[in-house]
Amino acid sequence: MSHKQRSRELNGATRLIFGAVTIFAALIGMLRSAYSQTPAYDVAAQVRTQGYRCEQPTTARRDLKLSKPDSAVWVLQCRNAIYKVRLVPDMAAHITKLKRR
Repeated sequence: MSHKQRSRELNGATRLIFGAVTIFAALIGMLRSAYSQTPAYDVAAQVRTQGYRCEQPTTARRDLKLSKPDSAVWVLQCRNAIYKVRLVPDMAAHITKLKRR
């Protein structure tokens, strides 16, 4: 086998491995982003950045009666607490702890 043929085989194998690793990384990234894109995790992230504890967020339900076009109100249920969270664009959220678990 000549040096040129061996080089082509290695390049093909390297491309195949690189392609498989790239696809695997993309799939893992998609799974992680899908996991973090639930309303519960998004609202919990905001609650945590403001210093509140939210262990294992389970649900976030939008309160349509209290929500307005420029501010959404969510009821966030975590393992350790339930919060009412008013999200206002470009401002800190207004957070009220509703119930201790």
